[in-house]
Amino acid sequence: MAGVEEGQLISCHTIEAWEEQLQKGNNSNKLIVVDFTASWCGPCRVMAPYLAELAKKLPSVTFLKVDVDELQSVAADWAVEAMPTFMFLKEGKIVDKVVGSRKEELQQTITKHLSGSTSAA
Repeated sequence: MAGVEEGQLISCHTIEAWEEQLQKGNNSNKLIVVDFTASWCGPCRVMAPYLAELAKKLPSVTFLKVDVDELQSVAADWAVEAMPTFMFLKEGKIVDKVVGSRKEELQQTITKHLSGSTSAA
């Protein structure tokens, strides 16, 4: 598997890829933002370029993308009921959640959890 560059949106297409990314995140103490999305979801398509932009600007955050139709069991495990749903994880725990295509709220939530981080960059 190819190495993952910093500052990009990582799409998880298999349960294995998803679990591998979570494991990496748990070990690195980084903030993980998971975008639960669907190809048929209009608001998700609106958010996609914005999320890609955030991923470029914030290499210290891991951005993961999960298609709920592709990984239905993951969406079910995480009780995702609406798209897009953004989950914020730190050290393997959900620390926050934003539902819907709310760019400002997404940005503010990321900033809040980054500023609360005490680990040196």
